[in-house]
Amino acid sequence: MQHIMNITHDYQWITLVWWILIGLFVVIYIILDGSDLGAGIYSLFHADSEEKGSIMASMAGTWDANETWLVVVGGSLFGTFPIAYGSLFHYLMIPLMLVLWGIIMRAVSLEFHHYSERSRVYWDWGFGLGSLIVAFFAGVSLGAFLQGFPVSQTTVPTFTGSYLAFLTPFSVWTGVTATIAASLAGGVYLRARFDRKSDIYHKALKWTNVMFYLALLAILSTVIWSFIQFPWARNKWIGPYWWAFVLAGAVVLYATWAMRHASHQKRDVSAMLWLAVIVFINFAIMMVTIFPWFVPDTMTIFDAANPSNSSGAFTYTMLVFVPVMLCYNFYQAWVFRARLSKLAGYDSHA
Repeated sequence: MQHIMNITHDYQWITLVWWILIGLFVVIYIILDGSDLGAGIYSLFHADSEEKGSIMASMAGTWDANETWLVVVGGSLFGTFPIAYGSLFHYLMIPLMLVLWGIIMRAVSLEFHHYSERSRVYWDWGFGLGSLIVAFFAGVSLGAFLQGFPVSQTTVPTFTGSYLAFLTPFSVWTGVTATIAASLAGGVYLRARFDRKSDIYHKALKWTNVMFYLALLAILSTVIWSFIQFPWARNKWIGPYWWAFVLAGAVVLYATWAMRHASHQKRDVSAMLWLAVIVFINFAIMMVTIFPWFVPDTMTIFDAANPSNSSGAFTYTMLVFVPVMLCYNFYQAWVFRARLSKLAGYDSHA
């Protein structure tokens, strides 16, 4: 709160708004594509190629739009926080490169599964492994981001560490946590997308029950580890506004109960929406905890920001683009809202 009160220039407000917007774009991607990634991870544990084709078909009309939010995030970072963009991508070059390879692997597998009968088994595995790679290394990147990184004390700060500086026990654990959380989201998504009489629905029910408790344990462990390891997080959580974090945590607990209650009652869309609420609030808590840092203990959002005139011009450009993206995602979700059966796979030529 004190940092916000110290903002005295319009461009600083623009910088703050863009930091919030980029966080919003990231959490939209996590909510939308996290379900697709989790469904892909789920497919690794089932050998039926037709079933995997059905899972691919369930996201055929939406997965590309979901991943477009990554492009929005990258473009927004480049336009509004170029210093952070350059040093952060240098630091996370390897895990982000693996994320990109995983995305490409998923995209190619989604297309070739339908057209290549002889090699279909390879595309089945490519879809699942690509999903696993993206989820794991995106989580690794998040953990490495929270750790911060060394930068040179020059006019343009640049990353000065080794290429493997991102790889620590904490970042590996956040990769595991992200994979488990995505697996839960994938199970909830499949239950909302498939007919209640289908085999996929019943298998996803068992999958979700297991992943719920694993995700609960993994996320709680990550929070405790963060409290112990990061003074900037610990000081914020037990600082003057501790009550706000307690209140936010209570809301998360209620949303978790509501998701499980909706899941038990087979109100699958409600369960998926409650899970989105949980992800959104947890991400908001993380951003509030980080503020005013852009990268914890490395650079603040104002140190990393573009000059005021460039940020203003970029803002006017994005005022039109972002609403169009939101409308596009909503329209796709509405058009492809019907539940599917196993016969609705990529390999069905009926």
